[in-house]
Amino acid sequence: MMGGMASEETRTETRTPTSTSEPMPLRSSSGADDSPKPVAPRAWGTRLVIVGLVLTALNLRPAITSLGALLEEVRAGLGMSGSVAGLLTSVPTLCFAVFGVMAPRLARRFGPGTVVCAGMVAITAGLAIRPFAGNTVGFLAASALALMGIAVSNILMPVIVKRWFPDRVGSMTGLYSMAMALGTAAPAAVTVPMTGALGGSWQSGLAVWAGLAAVAVVPWILLVRERGAPSVPGAASASGTATATASASGVASAPVARQGPDALRITRSRTAWALAVFFGLQATAAYITMGWMPQIFRDAGVPAGTAGLLLAVTMVMGVPLAFVIPRVATRLPHQGPIAIALGLCGLTGYAGLYFAPAGGAWAWALLLGVANCAFPLALTLIGMRTRSSAGVAKLSAFAQSTGYLISIPGPLLVGVLYQHSGGWGLPLALMTALMIPQLVVGFLAGRDRTVEEETERRSRP
Repeated sequence: MMGGMASEETRTETRTPTSTSEPMPLRSSSGADDSPKPVAPRAWGTRLVIVGLVLTALNLRPAITSLGALLEEVRAGLGMSGSVAGLLTSVPTLCFAVFGVMAPRLARRFGPGTVVCAGMVAITAGLAIRPFAGNTVGFLAASALALMGIAVSNILMPVIVKRWFPDRVGSMTGLYSMAMALGTAAPAAVTVPMTGALGGSWQSGLAVWAGLAAVAVVPWILLVRERGAPSVPGAASASGTATATASASGVASAPVARQGPDALRITRSRTAWALAVFFGLQATAAYITMGWMPQIFRDAGVPAGTAGLLLAVTMVMGVPLAFVIPRVATRLPHQGPIAIALGLCGLTGYAGLYFAPAGGAWAWALLLGVANCAFPLALTLIGMRTRSSAGVAKLSAFAQSTGYLISIPGPLLVGVLYQHSGGWGLPLALMTALMIPQLVVGFLAGRDRTVEEETERRSRP
């Protein structure tokens, strides 16, 4: 697999030569040379970055899907109403929107790897504390701590990939997306049986995931502490006279290059807005699925363990597809048809949940699993719709933060509609209605252009 990554020729290379030894300089909209520099980082450093990416990706969803599998038990234990439970399922998107905005500034000051390391520490602490908080407010606060760590890591993963692997954006995005999908599916599948094995306490079933997060801290600490290795790809400053380079980890300790304040006005790009809305709508669908799909099946008469397993099947579909879709996307001139195909799978799955939730449960779980792969597609588009590391940082922060802000009402509205209607007809109608615009903006975001090109054109007199 690694050999395949090394030889991959992505669509992003239409603006750079396929050779990684002599990359063609890429100009930011300010005129600064913002291309990755030709370097030869230590092999152990590259491997350690890959390990860090994979372990980090594994920890970006257990805080959410482990809770979805035990949501009914948590509601009973903490005395939550349906509306409060809906708020709980909206907390991830709220935290991602609020805290994700800070990621580029923190990365410029401390370096992306240092920020991701701190994020893993926050996830560990939050997951260890929240099951034993004792009340809803404490549970929400500890969850927010873990989600803050997830938020900044979400934003910086594409930045790290673009800087360390500029010629392998598709492969490396696919690798960590696949790990993220595995980290999403495993908790959904094993949290319920593991809770039983640990004595039946939902607190133990949730707390155990803090151990996985603690493991992910280790490679980033090693990268941050090391100071003696050669530099890795950096980016020029806005003046073009200084280059941000990394020490041993490069990505761990080197700040993200800062462009001039007017160099890239991301809000002037229609593609950036299309990608942000696409990201928000796919996030809405994904978090409704992760938070409420087990309850839909349980209300249809499916046992709790089977409902958790069905959610796991939905998430497992993302493991192979999260690796395949980015690689396919980087080889196509237009990624819009992929977004449309994924959306149609989602529409079919919602229809199935309405007409035969128990009878066709496995088929609907599979289709919704395919639909959820709009997420790795969106991450790939962030790398493909920019031509510089600074552009990736800005687009990643804008698309993800704006997108998660858009997605906040979705899970909450589902909870309110479920409680007041007493069934799943209205919630599923809402989910279906939101999928239509996702198809449209996904097609627009898939067009072959960069946000730098669009902002430059709109800036001309």
